[in-house]
Amino acid sequence: MAHIKDRRSQNVEGDFYVDSSCIDCDTCRWLSPKIYRRAGSQSIVHHQPTTAAERVAALEALLACPTGSIGTENKPTDIQQVQQHFPLQVDENVFYCGYHSKDSYGAASYLIQRPDSEGGNVLIDSPRFTPPLVKQIEKMGGIRYMYLTHRDDVADHEKFRQRFGCDSPQERPCQRILHQADITADTRSVEIQPTGTDPIEIDPDLTLIPQPGHSAGHTVLLYKNKYLFTGDHLAWSARLEQLYAFRNFCWDSWPRQINSMKKLASYTNDYRFEWVLPGHGRRFHAPAEEMSQQMHQCVEWMESQT
Repeated sequence: MAHIKDRRSQNVEGDFYVDSSCIDCDTCRWLSPKIYRRAGSQSIVHHQPTTAAERVAALEALLACPTGSIGTENKPTDIQQVQQHFPLQVDENVFYCGYHSKDSYGAASYLIQRPDSEGGNVLIDSPRFTPPLVKQIEKMGGIRYMYLTHRDDVADHEKFRQRFGCDSPQERPCQRILHQADITADTRSVEIQPTGTDPIEIDPDLTLIPQPGHSAGHTVLLYKNKYLFTGDHLAWSARLEQLYAFRNFCWDSWPRQINSMKKLASYTNDYRFEWVLPGHGRRFHAPAEEMSQQMHQCVEWMESQT
C-alpha cells in the first residue's frame, strides 16, 4: 500500500501519486502512459486524470502495480468497478490479467479463453492470487493449464493450482506446465515437466518452444500460430524501437539465448505469429512479414552485445 508520506516529489500535484517503494517495473507506464512516466529510476504521475477514461486507466495501473506503490489522497469510491475490468482483452480471446506479483518481479500474465471443446483456458505465468481476479477467471471458465514460461515468474502458482486444481469442481482440473530444467524446490509438484529442446504440441493450437538462455529451462508458448507468449526471452523496446532481449538480466547463458533466438527466428517461416506478449518489457503487434524482419534484426542486435 502506498504511503502519502513517501510520495515522490516529482509527482505533479493532485490526487494520484507514486511513492518511493516503486521498483521501476514499468507496468504503470505502458498500461497508462498518459498518467505515468519515469523520473530517475522510478515512476511518477506526470498528468492527473481529467476525464473518466483517464481515471479508469490510472486506477487500472494502481491495481496492477506489484508493490502497491501507487496511491490516491482520497479513497477511490469507484475502485470496485474498475476491479471488474480485469482480465483486460488484448485481442480476440487473449486477455491481460493485471495484478502483477512482486514475487515475479512485476511480470505480466495472460489468460487465453478457450471452450472445453478446444482444451479449456490457459493462464500464462502467475499473477497475484487476489479475489477479484480469481472470481473473474472463474466466470470465464476457470483454468485448464497454467503454463509457466520459466522459474522466475511462478509467483502464486500453488494457490491457483489449489483453487482450480485439486480443490476445483472443474471436470478437468488445472495442470501446471514448466520445463524440467527450471524446476526448483517450490515447483517440484508441477504436473507436466517437458524436457528437451524441440517444440512440443500441448494441444492442436498450443505449441511450447524451448528457448534456453535467460534461464536453462525457459520456454515460449505459441497460440493459434498468431500469439507468442515470451516470458523474459523477448520483448519490444520503446527506446530502441525494436524487439530485444534482456542482456543484463540473462541468468543462464547469453550465447545460448542468442542461439535460441536464431532458432526462433528461423521458425517464422512456419510459425507466422503477429503478437509478442512478454512477461517483462512491452508488447509488440505487427504483420507476420514485419515480425519476421524484427526477429532477425533482434538476432543481429543480440550478437552485437557479446
